[in-house]
Amino acid sequence: MSSNSKPLIIFLLAILYSTILSASAENEKPTLVINYYRDSCPQAEDIIKEQVKLLYKRHKNTAFSWLRNIFHDCFVESCDASLLLDSTRRVLSEKETDRSFGMRNFRYIETIKEALERECPGVVSCSDILVGGPYIPLKTGRRDGRKSRADIIEQYLPDHNESISVVLERFANIGIDTPGVVALLGAHSVGRTHCVKLVHRLYPEVDPSLNPDHVEHMLHKCPDPIPDPKAVQYVRNDRGTPMKLDNNYYRNILDNKGLLIVDHQLATDKRTKPFVKKMAKSQDYFFKEFARAITILSENNPLTGTKGEIRKQCNLANKLH
Repeated sequence: MSSNSKPLIIFLLAILYSTILSASAENEKPTLVINYYRDSCPQAEDIIKEQVKLLYKRHKNTAFSWLRNIFHDCFVESCDASLLLDSTRRVLSEKETDRSFGMRNFRYIETIKEALERECPGVVSCSDILVGGPYIPLKTGRRDGRKSRADIIEQYLPDHNESISVVLERFANIGIDTPGVVALLGAHSVGRTHCVKLVHRLYPEVDPSLNPDHVEHMLHKCPDPIPDPKAVQYVRNDRGTPMKLDNNYYRNILDNKGLLIVDHQLATDKRTKPFVKKMAKSQDYFFKEFARAITILSENNPLTGTKGEIRKQCNLANKLH
């Protein structure tokens, strides 16, 4: 991969159409493979590419949320697009919990799914639309889960206020080692953090570990100790290159400009700091480890073969459609 950082749109295009390279005619083979939809929906790549271009043109400033959605879904429910499901009368879904605050833009997936359904009904899963990574030939062939449970989030998904030990343990449980964890958290290079997630570092007293030069900006963006969760109050994760996936994140956290507790611990813990420093110096190394970790994450116990289903609509299981 080039050492020059690419605009986030290139990253998102890679997520959505380089991984939906439709594939093998063996649609019931219970494993993930490269080019799974090659025979069953060969035009999927072009459809998704066109849809993403249109969506990015209209909604450029919110595109980064794809990264967060991918990590959440593959951690909690094995990359089965459970994150996309709405709540039912009896069960609160994952996306409607407090821990999922900031998860947005699910309607973009629906737009892409609708286009695919018009061309290839019942073929491409919501899971395969959601999962992906930059310039990585990921395998496809996932099927969609039929349920989403809010209570499972606490069991599997690490929180931004967890200790680095807990974060490393949660990732290790799905086969991702320390450099992989450091690389995946580099996704904080793009997008923004809502004030409700970081005011505890500003009020009632400023966290002394924060860079004083950065505190002024954070206080300006988050002037209220109890921000309105419905208000658009946030701080850019990376003020220098906010819409690029690059290694500037690591330079920022080494300079004590990380917004979340996990960012600070990543740069100071003796287990992770050596890799933070290495990624701060080498974007090629960061991209290499990011790609490796995304591949492992994307293959975290997926539903394949006859398990699950191919949803007609990504926010509803077929029986509720």
